Amino acid sequence: MTLTIPGFDHIRLPGADGVELAAVVGGSGSPVVQLHGFPQTHLMWRHVAERLADGHTVICPDLRGYGASDKPAATDPDVYAKRTMAGDVVSLAAALGHERFALVGHDRGALVAFRAGLDHPETITHLGILDIVPTLDMWNVLHGVSAAVGYHLFLMAQPPGLPEAMIANSSDAFFGSFLDTWANDPTAMPEDVRAEYLRASAAAVTSIVADYRASAGIDVMHDQADLDAGSQLAMPVTVVQQDWGAQLGYDAAGVWKVWAPDLDHRLTRAGHFMAEEAPEEIAEAIQDLLAR
Repeated sequence: MTLTIPGFDHIRLPGADGVELAAVVGGSGSPVVQLHGFPQTHLMWRHVAERLADGHTVICPDLRGYGASDKPAATDPDVYAKRTMAGDVVSLAAALGHERFALVGHDRGALVAFRAGLDHPETITHLGILDIVPTLDMWNVLHGVSAAVGYHLFLMAQPPGLPEAMIANSSDAFFGSFLDTWANDPTAMPEDVRAEYLRASAAAVTSIVADYRASAGIDVMHDQADLDAGSQLAMPVTVVQQDWGAQLGYDAAGVWKVWAPDLDHRLTRAGHFMAEEAPEEIAEAIQDLLAR
């Protein structure tokens, strides 16, 4: 049986271009959509979602290409562009009756959330970002031997064929390596949860690679066009991340300030999987964001 968030209802609704997203919905009140990261599903929000559901309608979808959502073939670069995936989220929320909502994303989901904030400023009321910098900046801060921490970004940026074959032939070892090395507290991810992430990821190798490949191409183009145009995030933004600036030699808060004038930038002692390792801290950060 697929693991999910206890007490939440399961739904399937259309995103963009007829692609259906699987999601869970719980709670009542102003809407908050939460987008998961790699190599995970909506399940990563289980602790935070339960904390927020007391005062909010919490919506946790699986991104297109992940979990139980549709996994369309990447017939052109737009299929897994973060612009398209942001359109999925806006369509899903609208189908539930929410024309405006707060949006929080982690890792890959944070890249989708960032793009949604730029493309749909009239829809996204508040934006929460966990442990990324925007795609364009991500490539700019990875250099020299320190870039080894992001080796998977370079692997999955390669043309179709080889990355998919390599990962599919050792999917548990590949995806499991991130679950093991990116967590400061391994006990925050119990064996049944870890197994669910590995199962879901093994079933989505091609679409996961397509998602990453888009971030080495069309997503960079979209970010660069917005940077050149001086586009910024119009809503309150909270960024919570590990101290990547110190590790990789850049000013993380300064990078985000270019994009987000109304910025609350926070560092955490938790590892990458902070919503599972430090759910109280992350829920508090989101509540603080929603109060702005």
